[in-house]
Amino acid sequence: MTILLADDNPGNREVARLALETVGYEVIEAADGGEAVELAQSVLPSLLILDIQMPVLDGYGVIGRLRQDERFAATPAIAMTAFAMHGDQEKALAAGFTRHISKPVNLSNLRQIVAELLS
Repeated sequence: MTILLADDNPGNREVARLALETVGYEVIEAADGGEAVELAQSVLPSLLILDIQMPVLDGYGVIGRLRQDERFAATPAIAMTAFAMHGDQEKALAAGFTRHISKPVNLSNLRQIVAELLS
């Protein structure tokens, strides 16, 4: 299973990538929203993990564009963000995300959610 991980912070990407690769997932990385859309369209990942605050195109913009493409209509997508205020989870779900995870990310929780979404 291939996971697209998009976050403009290289450290955040590395930690999440290693946590997912150690349990057998292939992870491709994007450093901004524009790159995330391009990679998703060429690789067709099984799952999307998108930071909300990214340059070029934020996570909401990425999920909005991808959800317009029927190939991504049912692809599970996790919003991984520092936005953890009341209403942020609801906003992410309304925008097309499947789940919302607050930063700093609990890696065992991330692995569990990914496993649930890909089962």
